[in-house]
Amino acid sequence: MPEVPWTVGAAANVVIALSYVLITLAIVRPLLRTGQLRSNPLAAATAAIFLTCAVHHGSHALHMAMPWFGVDVVQGTAMRQAWGWPLASWDVLGALVALYYLSLRRSYSSLTSGAALFADLEQRERQALDLNDHVLQSLVVARMSLERGDRDKALSALDSAIGSAGTIITDLVEGGRGGTAHLLRSGAAVVAAPPVGATAPGASTTPTEVTEERL
Repeated sequence: MPEVPWTVGAAANVVIALSYVLITLAIVRPLLRTGQLRSNPLAAATAAIFLTCAVHHGSHALHMAMPWFGVDVVQGTAMRQAWGWPLASWDVLGALVALYYLSLRRSYSSLTSGAALFADLEQRERQALDLNDHVLQSLVVARMSLERGDRDKALSALDSAIGSAGTIITDLVEGGRGGTAHLLRSGAAVVAAPPVGATAPGASTTPTEVTEERL
């Protein structure tokens, strides 16, 4: 029985070390793919934390295993003796948490596909521009048209906003299921322009492109 705690702890530390290596790779690979390794220091630092923790836990398991091979016997034996059930229990808990985290990354890939754990700021800007050009502008036109009593034009603008919003959401959802969301604009926004001189609160005064209709 005296060997049970350290063997359990060593096995748990191996699981933790391997899990942390996988988490590090899961963070670094998207950063390399999107060119954010230097421009996203918070994500890079988080990857470094996981990597150093992987080395730390791996060294525990390695030191406890070394006496089997006649290497570092004194320190390895001392570490085995120091590894009681309290430490082994925490190691088991840590291994379970690491495995649970890996399972969550697969379930929530839409939050981690762009820059691993962190939002791609450029991608957020593209999303905001898409929403402004394709959705908000159409809603502005719908409001102005209703105020002028032009029901048909208002309905047309609302249909355009609904369709654009659906397309943007579909791209985001599909991108989160293992692919990269296609958030670059495929074309300029085309919506009906509000009456000259009228600007709704919150609407951009310089849309990318607006098809102007004279009333």
